[in-house]
Amino acid sequence: MLFMVIFTLTNDIKQIEYQDRYCILRAYIGYVTCPAYNYSFLLQSIYRYLAVVYPNRPFWQSIKFQILLLMSTWIFCFIYPFVFLFKNEIIYIVDNQICQIPLQGSFYMLYLTSNAYLIPISLVIFTYIKLIRYVRQMSKRVVSANTLSRARKELQMVRRIVILVMILVFVCLPYEIFTIMSLFTNAPKYDFRIAYLFVDLSYALVMICLFQFTGPVKTYIMKKLKRPTDIIDVARIG
Repeated sequence: MLFMVIFTLTNDIKQIEYQDRYCILRAYIGYVTCPAYNYSFLLQSIYRYLAVVYPNRPFWQSIKFQILLLMSTWIFCFIYPFVFLFKNEIIYIVDNQICQIPLQGSFYMLYLTSNAYLIPISLVIFTYIKLIRYVRQMSKRVVSANTLSRARKELQMVRRIVILVMILVFVCLPYEIFTIMSLFTNAPKYDFRIAYLFVDLSYALVMICLFQFTGPVKTYIMKKLKRPTDIIDVARIG
């Protein structure tokens, strides 16, 4: 997404208003990577859910099973946009300086939105709700303290994933609004420019939250940032 924004800005500066040879390819890559990013949160949620609900089935927590899910996700993300290429739905939009599926309330736009956003986000929230109910039931049963503690820890991890997903949903709200508007009226002239600006912002906020949530990474980076300051202080004292 950031690459597309940079490319659009470059075309604006050079006043280029025609489609280049890689325009459709960039759109296809965007339609692949965006849902792959969203489905990565779903895979993490599924892993946490299986670790709590089915702790006695090690295969479901094994690397082989996780790789299988990951490969299945990527294969799906690569295949589902093929219909856009075969039907020539990706066109060059002069006002936005990019190749995209126009927001016209078409079946293909709904197909894209469902596969890229609605399905993975809905399944993440569904997994979170299921895990909450399961952990609450565990609290009412006689289970070991370690088992309950682990379940609550995994629940906390899924809760953080839901927070990240909600950031994506709310910050990407302009894109969602423009998509809904296209069902009834014409979207604004620079719809994709506005939408993708907020999408890039959401990715930046997610990275900041991941930094905040991941303790070891946060500690390591803070130590690296602090070390030059300590060296300067020692040099001044010396």
